[in-house]
Amino acid sequence: MKLLAGNSNRALAEAVASHLDLPLTKAQVKRFADDEVWVTIDENVRGEDVFVIQSTSYPANDNLMELLVCIDALKRASARRITAVMPYFGYARQDRKTGGRTPISAKLVANLITRAGADRVLTMDLHSGQIQGFFDIPTDNLLSAPILAADIKENHKKTSELMIVSPDVGGVVRALAVATRLNAELSIVDKRRSGPGKSEVANIIGDVSGRRCILIDDMIDGGGTLTNAAQALIDNGAEEVSAYVTHGVLSGAAVERVNSSILKELVMTDSISAPDRAMDGGKIRYVSCDRLIGEAIRRIANEESVSKLFD
Repeated sequence: MKLLAGNSNRALAEAVASHLDLPLTKAQVKRFADDEVWVTIDENVRGEDVFVIQSTSYPANDNLMELLVCIDALKRASARRITAVMPYFGYARQDRKTGGRTPISAKLVANLITRAGADRVLTMDLHSGQIQGFFDIPTDNLLSAPILAADIKENHKKTSELMIVSPDVGGVVRALAVATRLNAELSIVDKRRSGPGKSEVANIIGDVSGRRCILIDDMIDGGGTLTNAAQALIDNGAEEVSAYVTHGVLSGAAVERVNSSILKELVMTDSISAPDRAMDGGKIRYVSCDRLIGEAIRRIANEESVSKLFD
């Protein structure tokens, strides 16, 4: 087994390699003067089971192209099996036609990864579960619920006082997975979206009065959904509101919006490398998903069950 890292998740890739007690495969992932991606694998990978760790986060197109070129290089170097390990799968929000003459870009990206030569995909908390069906190769979608629930237990001792909250109807299953592990109650924010990246709260389903609420979501982009939901919960009598999110996209003024919001804390996994401005002593904190991804890689390499990680 060999591990190869692109440039998007170098720190996470090194942590996964340390967990597996393996060195990262020597490779060069560089750019020509015109920004073309150039990859050279500096070790023999013939007949090897290779895992390429690369999130397709910002800059999404550059990181996606790095992944595709790495896969092609490994394929042409006669690797036995290539697994694209994508802690964060970019383009996941474009998983259906939202109007006339619009693309389903998540399916396009799935096709690109398959055609480049990947034999398997390992990702975490896809924006929607049906994206697994976009791939014509085996796809494992890891759940961050064990990581988030463990951190909540460690930092919120009286879990009986907690109310787990889904910021929209579509995230109920995700929030319920965390609530079940904590034996906590579940509430739902009825969110209405007025346009791309814009949302407003219409109603709160469940009694949050006097409760310590924890919002659970798969990603935070501009931050509007979570900060609006947090304010709505406080307006409905919640004692305090924190948020736990798998993927910290944090585009635009998201960090500043979170730090100036009613949120007590925002906790995210390191599926996406943290921008410097998110680490400047504000309300944002990270927990690592290296052990979860490392264990999943080990099980795939040993032909063991991945789903049993979540039993």
